Amino acid sequence: MTTYTELQSTLRAQPATWLITGVAGFIGSNLLETLLKLDQQVIGLDNFATGHQRNLDEVQTLVSVEQWARFRFIRGDIRNLDDCRQACTGVEYILHQAALGSVPRSLADPIATNATNIDGFLNMLVAARDAEVKSFTYAASSSTYGDHPGLPKVEDTIGKPLSPYAVTKYVNELYADVFARCYGFKAVGLRYFNVFGPRQDPDGAYAAVIPKWTAAMIKGDALHINGDGETSRDFCFISNAVQANLLAATATAEATNQVYNVAVGGRTSLNQLFGALREALGANGIGYTAKPIYRDFRAGDVRHSQADIGKAAHLLHYAPTHDIISGIHAAMPWYIKFLSITAKPSAA
Repeated sequence: MTTYTELQSTLRAQPATWLITGVAGFIGSNLLETLLKLDQQVIGLDNFATGHQRNLDEVQTLVSVEQWARFRFIRGDIRNLDDCRQACTGVEYILHQAALGSVPRSLADPIATNATNIDGFLNMLVAARDAEVKSFTYAASSSTYGDHPGLPKVEDTIGKPLSPYAVTKYVNELYADVFARCYGFKAVGLRYFNVFGPRQDPDGAYAAVIPKWTAAMIKGDALHINGDGETSRDFCFISNAVQANLLAATATAEATNQVYNVAVGGRTSLNQLFGALREALGANGIGYTAKPIYRDFRAGDVRHSQADIGKAAHLLHYAPTHDIISGIHAAMPWYIKFLSITAKPSAA
């Protein structure tokens, strides 16, 4: 079994060709940055539905000229099989991140969510199978646990889905398993638990809670909490998710054709999260004294979420480097810089 540090050394010595779908997105661009810094060849596929050119531009500033030259971008859509086939040509490892995320978005437009997350996923599986790639690692979701009340969440025990988005991510797992059984395909699903960090978009109706709240607090705007604030999540810093992807893609045979929780194994309530963000902003010279505004619970949300990461630790040698607090402190300078806001008086 290879540790993440050992894997990084191996990759530097033995470069490979990787495909990242959704490369201009939050997780995709962080994967790109890491792989280029490891001197890998990377092909990126994105249609900019939710990703941004600015994420790719930022990665370019963080790697050398020689490393950036190892990246080839394809503007394409996973809903188009020809685009998928083009992107998979000559690829050894696939990190499939492209999807339409967000529970509320799926409730508002289930057809669009299904088209990208199921039709697009199947296109990628077919293209990857035909290209005979070494492995196919894909973004699964903790939403798959649905209404099952047990904590912590264990991979082999799920409930009924609570949103169209959750349905699509569960179908991804079923398709991946069928491809493994029918075609000898090597796939690994990573059930992300509330991943956050630099380059996660704070704007838009479907922005994730940490960047959305951080942006509001930096600007001095009102901050809204859905429900009573005691809803809890297992927040996972982006570095942990990147580690899980690389370990999964290069895993031994016994560790493939499985799904894994990607988290830290903790629970943080929304009220605790508010306090942690306010403290981290204060440490960076930005005060926020306003109290949050509580409103109705959001449709489709689960009440509590916490991962058991024992399986990933055992079979992938996954070892998170950041908990919620260290992750927030690591991410905060990026949010402040991205929003171009300097220290200001506390919000009223």
